[in-house]
Amino acid sequence: MSLRFEAAIAARGFDVALHLEDGETLAVLGPNGAGKSTLLAVVAGLLRPDTGRAEMDGRILFGFGPPTTAWTAPHRRGTALLAQEPLLFPHLSALENVAFGPRSAGVPKRAAREAARRWLAEVHAEDLAARRPGELSGGQAQRVAVARALAVNPDVLLLDEPMAALDIHAAPLLRRLLKRILAGRRAIIVTHDVLDAYMLADRVIVMEDGRITEEGPTREVLRRPRSSFAAGLAGLNLVTGSVTAAGIRTAEGLEFAGQHDAPLAPGEAGVAAFPPSAVSVFLTEAHGSPRNAFWVTISDLEPHGDQIRIRAGELSADVTPAASADLGLAPGMAVYFVVKAAAVSIYPA
Repeated sequence: MSLRFEAAIAARGFDVALHLEDGETLAVLGPNGAGKSTLLAVVAGLLRPDTGRAEMDGRILFGFGPPTTAWTAPHRRGTALLAQEPLLFPHLSALENVAFGPRSAGVPKRAAREAARRWLAEVHAEDLAARRPGELSGGQAQRVAVARALAVNPDVLLLDEPMAALDIHAAPLLRRLLKRILAGRRAIIVTHDVLDAYMLADRVIVMEDGRITEEGPTREVLRRPRSSFAAGLAGLNLVTGSVTAAGIRTAEGLEFAGQHDAPLAPGEAGVAAFPPSAVSVFLTEAHGSPRNAFWVTISDLEPHGDQIRIRAGELSADVTPAASADLGLAPGMAVYFVVKAAAVSIYPA
C-alpha cells in the first residue's frame, strides 16, 4: 500500500519522483519557488504534468506517455488538500463546512452531520459547531479546516504550510494537534518551518529549482545536511540530553523544560528543539512566566535576513537590529538567553 509518483512540467522546471508508504508522513522543504506547491497540486489533480505517472494503492491517478494515458479527476483521487488559509465556506456553520465533504460523496444529511460532529470533537472544536467562519479566530478556523479535510477519509492528506497564517500562540497548538492526527496516517506536508518537519514527519525531501536535492529520515537529513537549503536550516537550536519529568537534562546539567505529546520515559535519550526566533535576550536575569533561562557568552553576531543572529556556543537567538543596538550586544559579552517552555518541543533522540 503506497503512493508512487513521478512527474515533469517543462515550463516550471519541475521534475520529481517520490514514494509515500502507508502510514507515513513526508515533509517537503525548500525555498520559495522550489516547486513544493506544484508537487501538491499535481498529486491533488489541480495541475496536469507533461509526463509522468502516479499510482496510489494500485489505482492510477494519472499516466502520460507509454504505455498508457490516464487522468483521474481530483474528486475521485482520495486526496484532501489543507491550504495556508482555511478556505471555509463563509455562509455555512463549522458543522456544515465539515459535513460538506461527506454530503458531496452521497452520505445522507443526518449521517454526514454525525460524522462532522465526531471530527470536530477530534480536533477539539465541538463547541464551535454553530459558528460561521467570520466568528472564528485563525487557529479555530484552521482546526475546523483540518476536520473538514479528514471527514472525507482521504487516502493521503496534503498540507500546504497549514501553520503559515497563524500567530505565535495558535501555531504550536495546531502543530501538536497535527502530530496526533497524522499518527499512522499517510500525508505530505509542505513547510518552511524545520520544527514542523521534526515534530510531524517520518521522512523529509528537500526541493530546490523543481528537483529533489536531498531526502531521507527527518533527523538524519536535518542533523547532517548535504544540500544548500538543508544546511541553512541548521540554525534550529537542538539540545540533546536525558528525558526528565519537565523536559530534558543535558550532560552539562542544564535543565530544559518543554512540551511533548508522546509518552517519554525519564532517563531515555531526548532532544529539545526550538527556533532562534523563540529566544529572548536579556542583560539581567528575567522574571515572569515559566521559561528556560541560561547565562551564555556571545561568540558571534551575524546578519540573518532582516534579523541579527546571536550565537553563543551551540545556541543561537534572533533579534532585530534595533534590539541588538539597544542592548549593546557584542562578541564576548555575557547575556541571558530566555525561551518559554511552550516554545520548546521535546522528543525521543
